This record gives sequence, C-alpha cells and structure tokens, in this order.
Amino acid sequence: MLKIAAILLAVIVIAVLAYIRLAPSRADVWHVDPLTAKMPKTPNAFILRPGYGEKPVPEFAISAAALAQKFDAMVMSEPRVSRLAGSAAELWVTYLVRTKWMGYPDYVSVKFVAISNTRSTLAIFSRSRFGKSDLGVNRARVQGWLVRLQDGT
Repeated sequence: MLKIAAILLAVIVIAVLAYIRLAPSRADVWHVDPLTAKMPKTPNAFILRPGYGEKPVPEFAISAAALAQKFDAMVMSEPRVSRLAGSAAELWVTYLVRTKWMGYPDYVSVKFVAISNTRSTLAIFSRSRFGKSDLGVNRARVQGWLVRLQDGT
C-alpha cells in the first residue's frame, strides 16, 4: 500500500511539473499594457512605469524606436527568453522568460514611450504565472536589465 501511495505521489508531482513546463502561454492573456496593468494581489510581480512606485523611471537620450531595438537585442541575447507577442517595431513586446531548472514561466511586458524625438523611457510589468511569491526575482531581473541598458547607452 505504501509503495502504491509513493508511486501515485510521484505521478502527481511529475504531472504538475509537466503542466507548469508545457502549459500554453496565451498572448491574449499575458500581452498586457504595462502603462495600465494592475498589480496582482500576490507578491510575485513588479511594475515600473512613469508615475507609479517609489523610484523614477529612467530616461534615455535616444528615440523610443532606438530604445526598443536596443532593449530587445539585449533581452533576446539571454538564455531561456522568447517573444510571446508584439515586437520592438511596435514599441510593445511581451517576453516569456523561463527559470533555469524548473522552466517556470515569467512574463515581462515592455512598452517604449517617446518623450521627444531624441528622448524616451519605458514601462515594464514583470510577473510570474505560478506561485504566490517569486522571492524578488521579477524586480531583480528588471533592475538588472535596466543597469545593462543604461551602461550600454
């Protein structure tokens, strides 16, 4: 009886892990505008946008189109990142980022905003699909990307 319970538990764990890894990512659900997105009730997300939060949003001395191209090239050079919807040309992209070991999906929606012809900023909404807490991973990822972006501009 104990052996059957252990096998059943193993099958359930494998099924849950397979679902997390293989569940489809629907663009109509996850490609959201970070300028208007609402913060989820669970602490597994991070929003950075003008007029929201405790830190000012960085500004860049390049056009929104150039910022979008630079950001997209930087993000797509990382492992386990793919575009779910949108494009740099549209100035709005949602990236799917998977964790290294378990393949948990995180979704990062980015919108590039023109301040003038030669200045721009961005809005980012990064969130985990599964779990209640991400242990600050989404915030850390966005902050790391911004440091790399600022160092490269």
